[in-house]
Amino acid sequence: MMTQQGGARSARWACGLLAGLMLCAGAPAAQSAPAAGAGSDALAFLQQVQQAARSLDYSGIYVYQQGHVLQASRLVHLVDGTGERERLEVLDGAPRECLRQNGIEQCLRPDHKVVIIQPARSDHFPGLLLGNSQAITTHYDWRASSRVYRIAGRECTVSELKARDHLRYSYRICTDVKTHLLLKSQTLDPAGHLVDQVAFSSIRVGADVQPASLTTHWDTRNWQLVTESSEPTDLRAQGWRFTLPPGFQSVAELSRQIGPDHAVNQLVVSDGLAAISIFIETFDPKRDQNIRQGDLRQGAVNIYRMRLASYWLTAVGEAPAQTVRDLARAVQYVPQAAR
Repeated sequence: MMTQQGGARSARWACGLLAGLMLCAGAPAAQSAPAAGAGSDALAFLQQVQQAARSLDYSGIYVYQQGHVLQASRLVHLVDGTGERERLEVLDGAPRECLRQNGIEQCLRPDHKVVIIQPARSDHFPGLLLGNSQAITTHYDWRASSRVYRIAGRECTVSELKARDHLRYSYRICTDVKTHLLLKSQTLDPAGHLVDQVAFSSIRVGADVQPASLTTHWDTRNWQLVTESSEPTDLRAQGWRFTLPPGFQSVAELSRQIGPDHAVNQLVVSDGLAAISIFIETFDPKRDQNIRQGDLRQGAVNIYRMRLASYWLTAVGEAPAQTVRDLARAVQYVPQAAR
């Protein structure tokens, strides 16, 4: 339920390796101040970056740094007459691999000989935007640099999306000069400290990407198939009330069937860049008695768990801990009998 698999925007190098690239937290970068019309320029730029992630053929290895954890993944993305196809293979730890065809993906767990079929995610690197992006320019200042750097052997330029309040993180990104593909992204907390980052360490773009690289080498013919389904739901009609942080909007309300006897409701909210999910599950004394309430943190991802009536609430998001905590604590449940 709470798997973050690289997060929405993950990253690579330690700051020491990027000295001279001016991409490390606290390093000065050549920036231009926002000008009249900067909001529309920023939105057009971000949409261009997002379109590059969805429409280009590319393959490479990217490394995600979350706190003290580093994780490398191989990504292949190809667009043809059948639509978008993608293969994402985790290279560290237990083998894991996800094969995506448009809106459906198959995630392979070779250690358990299981194939999980589920709705595909579109928010992972090098994707950038989530939900409605119109509010981004209200809550972030966009600053672009004219200087050129190199990531994975390709030239890129740096932009910064600086949050105007402490409710959200800021982002520093480096985009390919020729294709506008996102090559590197850093997440900065309200104090300007680096909390996580992701970047390609090697990449090929265009005709060098071969369709054969989308094929897994695992033989899954005798593996167990598990289908995780989801469908839209109306949480308000069920009695749930949410107070969202300024700039955040609901982008999805889903009922997810995780197993034969385990259903989870999910609210996803986003300000266009950051996303927070609230998972709502019926409290099971046998299953949940050892779950700790309160805060957890993994890099830029903050988690807050709490008990509400006969339910477990788990808020998970790439946002400051206070934002995630306040969102969860503001949830109210008004049963139908009380209404």
